[in-house]
Amino acid sequence: MATPAKRLNPADLKAIFGLEPTNAIAYLKQKGYAITWHWQDMLDQAHDQAFTVAKAMRLDLLSDIRAALETALQQGQTLKQFTANLQPVLQAQGWWGKQVIVDSQGTGELVQLGSPRRLKTIYQTNLQSAYMAGRKASMEQTTETHPYWMYIAILDGKTRSSHRAMHGQVFRHDDAIWSTIFPPNGFNCRCRVIALSEAAVKRRGLTVVSSQGKTFTETVETGTDKRTGEIKTATITGLRTIDAQGRTFTFRTAPGFNHAPGTSLAQALKHKEVAAQRHTG
Repeated sequence: MATPAKRLNPADLKAIFGLEPTNAIAYLKQKGYAITWHWQDMLDQAHDQAFTVAKAMRLDLLSDIRAALETALQQGQTLKQFTANLQPVLQAQGWWGKQVIVDSQGTGELVQLGSPRRLKTIYQTNLQSAYMAGRKASMEQTTETHPYWMYIAILDGKTRSSHRAMHGQVFRHDDAIWSTIFPPNGFNCRCRVIALSEAAVKRRGLTVVSSQGKTFTETVETGTDKRTGEIKTATITGLRTIDAQGRTFTFRTAPGFNHAPGTSLAQALKHKEVAAQRHTG
């Protein structure tokens, strides 16, 4: 597991992903809301349809948190600014510190609600997913000229070894692998994907590979419900392939990240563009 990044703000994300926040904001705005107790209660593609924060058991809380994230994207706020703006709102709502909370089954439990650490996780995870959803939507609109997608990792001491091994892997945009391993592939994952033309692939001497016959799925345990004793599980996707040095390695998505964020965003943006053209025409 990689060491968590010290800070990842919208300016950093723009520098990494080369993306203006317009599509990222659209990704957040199109979501509904979902009430969840554990983060394991809503996994993978479900995050494209609904915004959730574990143990935020009221819609007004979720609305306030999402509004703060949208503002952070629009204004390029740092984590410090995001926390300074949202913390007093959550404290006024009573969603802060450790408290006994009663769940939907009427069972009380001492849990951690708002805290600087939780706000950091909320900020980084949601902004990374939003930016990558926006990037994927943009790339899907240029597949005729740039049909090859390359996985890019940040090669420093914080990078997971399997993410480092994925660096430079090139697949066609329609390879099934992108439906599960499109970043982020775990908490604090800073990987991205770039689109390449056929000429660029040839010029750089890159090899386009296929994931066919190289992927597998596993069911892994993600924790135990303290109230019921139920063991929580999640499905993850793995890929066995060869890195740039010719060594075989195995890449796995982290539980809860077994999907490509914003799968439906490109279609929604396309419909919006068509509607706008009809209106102006």
